[in-house]
Amino acid sequence: MTATLFTLTFAVAAPFWALMILLPRWSWTARIISSPLVVLPVVVIYALLVIPAFGDVLPAVASPTLDGVRDLLGTSDGAAAGWAHMIAFDLFVGRWAWLDSRERGVPALVMAPVLVLTILLGPLGLAAYLAVRYRWPQGRVPGPQGLG
Repeated sequence: MTATLFTLTFAVAAPFWALMILLPRWSWTARIISSPLVVLPVVVIYALLVIPAFGDVLPAVASPTLDGVRDLLGTSDGAAAGWAHMIAFDLFVGRWAWLDSRERGVPALVMAPVLVLTILLGPLGLAAYLAVRYRWPQGRVPGPQGLG
């Protein structure tokens, strides 16, 4: 079951990433991505992995040590849970950046590589977007030609 949940984790998130990167101007993309519930499928997978192991997980996260976290993530269940944790938060951050970029009028061609970086290396994608967003002040939304 763990291997299946691991495989499903990115599969349930990928359609949302595809919408933000490949179809950023499609009206349904905005409707779908505006809901914070897009991360819910990954959160459910995370819960399915973590809740049964809560007795092992809680001590490792309540009072973390390098050895304790290594031991937790060094199992198939721990690695799958860690993966789901990363995918859920990366998607939430990517969703926030995409929504914020639309309010600021950041071109989709600028956002695409930022979102790909967020998928691959979440915190670096966040840092890239925090750098990008200063180029487009809040409330400056150009016409449709500026979004692509």
